[in-house]
Amino acid sequence: MAGGAFISTGEVKNYGGKVTVFVIMTCLVAATGGLIFGYDLGVSGGVTSMEPFLSKFFPSVEKKMKNAHENQYCKFDSQLLTSFTSSLYIAALVASFFASATTRALGRKVSMLVGGLVFLVGAVLNGAASNIEMLIIGRLLLGVGVGFANQSVPVYLSEMAPAKLRGALNMGFQLAITIGILVAQLVNYGTNKIKEGYGWRVSLALAAVPAFIMIVGSVFLPDTPNSLIERGHQEKAKSMLQKVRGTDNVDDEFQDLVDASEASKQIQHPWTNILEPKYRPHLIMSIAIPFFQQLTGINVIMFYAPVLFKTIGFGDDASLMSAVISGVVNVAATFVSILCVDKYGRRFLFLQGGAQMLICQILVGVVIGLQFGTTGVGGMSKGSANLVLILICFYVAAFAWSWGPLGWLVPSEIFPLEIRSAGQAINVSVNMFFTFVIAQIFLTMLCHMKFGLFFFFGGFVLIMTLFIYFFLPETKNVPIEEMNRVWKSHWFWGKYIPDEAVIGAHGQFKVKTVA
Repeated sequence: MAGGAFISTGEVKNYGGKVTVFVIMTCLVAATGGLIFGYDLGVSGGVTSMEPFLSKFFPSVEKKMKNAHENQYCKFDSQLLTSFTSSLYIAALVASFFASATTRALGRKVSMLVGGLVFLVGAVLNGAASNIEMLIIGRLLLGVGVGFANQSVPVYLSEMAPAKLRGALNMGFQLAITIGILVAQLVNYGTNKIKEGYGWRVSLALAAVPAFIMIVGSVFLPDTPNSLIERGHQEKAKSMLQKVRGTDNVDDEFQDLVDASEASKQIQHPWTNILEPKYRPHLIMSIAIPFFQQLTGINVIMFYAPVLFKTIGFGDDASLMSAVISGVVNVAATFVSILCVDKYGRRFLFLQGGAQMLICQILVGVVIGLQFGTTGVGGMSKGSANLVLILICFYVAAFAWSWGPLGWLVPSEIFPLEIRSAGQAINVSVNMFFTFVIAQIFLTMLCHMKFGLFFFFGGFVLIMTLFIYFFLPETKNVPIEEMNRVWKSHWFWGKYIPDEAVIGAHGQFKVKTVA
């Protein structure tokens, strides 16, 4: 399989134009849609480690937590407690399919607006919750908001950004997620100190703030040229394209967008068409990448960081502060990805990040195993607990410059327009489904698999890194409507892409295949 891992992208077009302040500002505003997802990821674990919250809604968990002789691996094991966290993601899964139709018919910004409004209602319900039913209903509404945001924002960013900066600007979404996580962890640290015991209400209700930011932002955002063309507004689309590219000379790019739109209109049933052989690489990636992203084990760290740190021996404040430290690392490492993704490419970050995560997970499993063994009874020395924290920070950093942002970027940039909404809906729904599964079963898995859980996730990191090495071509600097050239030149996927799918504007077939 000589040359199998080195992919030539062939001769792809360079449309020219410049990077305008307008396009950077619109992408930054759109990326704030990631704040709602990030805030929720960060707030859940902190709240579920607060005693006033547990005593009100999950008294059995609080009782186990206070038992000094309780198995350390099992003291938070409760299906009802994990339902509080995971219910959001099953709602997001269902909502992503409705969001797909909304995004295609009404545009990307309308989906963002709907997501923000529903998330706002969910935040209010959670902050005012007086029983477990009210709490779960609020979580379900938050999930609908997340489903709409995660469907529309990455597509919006990929369509608006010029090819040479698409990676960096699209990663604004992941950066907003990491900022949301960090802010939530800081809020949890502060509200945990409220002696009257209502700190958890403040943490949950403050989710309304990122929702409000997203609502206001989506009202003022312009629609993407792709979306305007898709809905028949060609003059507006050309004017918008000239504005975002900073030049009047956009005829080539505009014609390619129109051609792509005309081709997409021939597709009456994108959900059926995405099953055709010529879309096989797109379909596989839209399933495999979000599946693998969740099987890195990252959301175990993000959901349950305070619970995990409490399990290994940190006190209340120390466990929340440790989560804040990992949150700071998460934000900082995302900047590394933004600076590197369009320079070194997607594959390099995927492969380096995978190797670093694998090493860290094995070492965390070894340290916890040596301290708690298989019984889970005992304690952890301060030195060992700090070592686990350091290893988790290296693990989080690796994820934050690889699978974190790239898990959203790559699927959003590879779909042809005719299947883009359907493809992104599959991406979001697979992501949410496995986020739900991991959230629901993690504490039970920790109880039964013990320190072996980290080896379990490490095994998947090894598999996904090999998958990227052999099956993902490099997509940096490739215009989004020219992506079929990349697939055609790949050693494995090329046989699925028909020649006519990559014939250029002048009828010339321009693909350079690696031997």
